[in-house]
Amino acid sequence: MTSAAFAVVLLTGGAVACGEEAASDSASVNEGSPGVPPATAVAKAATGSEGITSLHYRVTGTVPEQGRVTAEASMSTAPLTMSMKMNVTDQGEDSRLEVRFVDEVMYVRGDAVNSEMLKGASWFSAAPAVWGRDAVDNNSYGLLPRQLEGSPAVQSAMLTASKDVRKVGTETIDSTRTTHYRGTITSKGIRAVRAAATDKAARERQNDSLGQFTALRVEGTLTMDLWIGADNHTKRFRMRADTYATRGGTEGKPLELIDGDPLDMTITFLDVNQPVTVEAPPSEETIDLAALADEAQAG
Repeated sequence: MTSAAFAVVLLTGGAVACGEEAASDSASVNEGSPGVPPATAVAKAATGSEGITSLHYRVTGTVPEQGRVTAEASMSTAPLTMSMKMNVTDQGEDSRLEVRFVDEVMYVRGDAVNSEMLKGASWFSAAPAVWGRDAVDNNSYGLLPRQLEGSPAVQSAMLTASKDVRKVGTETIDSTRTTHYRGTITSKGIRAVRAAATDKAARERQNDSLGQFTALRVEGTLTMDLWIGADNHTKRFRMRADTYATRGGTEGKPLELIDGDPLDMTITFLDVNQPVTVEAPPSEETIDLAALADEAQAG
């Protein structure tokens, strides 16, 4: 089933990213982690992210083709599951959705879906669905913007590919003292770091980072801010970039790249490696999205 078919049963084209405003760009007067080179601190945080098996996180910002969005999510990597509550706030009124990924099935409900299509059920279901991998493997049927389909644990490690990472200052986030770093990233830089990697784990991390970078649809350079705690774990990161979109590719029209909307997304880690339970809705409360889309297209 295509994303276009999925749109048949949605009132909106998708929704996402709950949370607080992105942290200020201004630095604190205090200094953090004296004597530790910024690149070293960022590399330690990236290595630490490899041990993350579950996350509870909050997202806020502006996402291309969606506008102002907020979300709060919990995810587990083994098995890969996710629960996210989302809200679009730029469309005149709130547009809420709840999305779950369980056993490669996606479930969705909320006031942003066409309730008449539910036929008395509470949830739509769609399969096979994949989330949290790279740009090629994901399939959320067009519900989640590509920028939110990636794992925050992977995204937070992308700054290791920056050649200009620097320390901005120290700031307190949710009672956690952090050191704030900033740098810029390109796909070429990620490939160069991957080529120079001397161990398998580092190469795989850069492969994942490249997939996530591609999913962001960055046009040129991504500016990234990272806030790292004393435990060498990322507490927050922010990504800003111009993006590209695509046009054409159907009815004989060639696919072309055009300028997209700006991306400005901030993710705050609330908990890591805590138990996460995501349950599929009862089968009697769900209705298969593929069957409904086939009906809509046939009619």
